[in-house]
Amino acid sequence: MRLLINGNELEVEDLGDRDAPVIIAHHGAPGLSTRAEPKAGWGALADTYRVIVFDARGSGESGSVPPLTHDQWVADVDALRAWAGVDRVVVAGGSYGGFIALQYALRHPDRVRALLLRDTAATDDFRARARRRAEEMGRDVDLAELDRMFTGQVSDDADLRRLWLNIQPLYTHDHDPATGRAEPVTMRFRAATHRRVFGPDMPVYDIRDRLGEIGCPTLITVGRADWITPVEAGRELADGIPDSRLVIFEHSGHSPQIEERTAWLATVRAFLDDMEGRTDQ
Repeated sequence: MRLLINGNELEVEDLGDRDAPVIIAHHGAPGLSTRAEPKAGWGALADTYRVIVFDARGSGESGSVPPLTHDQWVADVDALRAWAGVDRVVVAGGSYGGFIALQYALRHPDRVRALLLRDTAATDDFRARARRRAEEMGRDVDLAELDRMFTGQVSDDADLRRLWLNIQPLYTHDHDPATGRAEPVTMRFRAATHRRVFGPDMPVYDIRDRLGEIGCPTLITVGRADWITPVEAGRELADGIPDSRLVIFEHSGHSPQIEERTAWLATVRAFLDDMEGRTDQ
């Protein structure tokens, strides 16, 4: 469905029973990812929860009315919460979506029942280390093109697609070069958003000194072989957030919700069941 949220049209899917507790799930990679990513992961929870997924401002099929900033994306999440007609929600986010989920919890602590974080971080400083890991992995990735992508030097949408295909082999636990690079069928490439993200906001993203302010139950999941938001980023989150649980998936890269789906979903469900039990007491 198409919703006007804070003066910008968002493409939104509302899954599950309208009377169930609400999860709002934010996708990663602004300008690359879409609601298809959180729907494929958190969407399975719609048998118990009302799961709202959407293309963020500047991504997928949504409009791109400026500003394209962390503050605006947080405001859009809160407007979706208000549209859903609930006071408090579970906020979920993977990768860059985790950045927004964390900042939402800091901005609106009274609105968050719990956080579900997958393969994310409290700071952008892991990006420099990710470049070294990409080189060490030896997966036929053009590092000059990786550098160009990391610094937002993208000419147009087609160029962004080429850059994404270049780094795709880095994201899985196991990589078979014989399989080639799969076409990104659920992605819609929007270079202007990517350039904006890798400009003013991402290089200064650092909430490490505020993690102790997050008071809600928090689940952090991460793949052992995640190259870009690695296990040490997950541990940093777990060490900083008082009521948190870290689970490492040994046979996954950046996407345990795909590579170890059964175990990952069981972990998320167990956490939510525990959270609901504590809430009822």
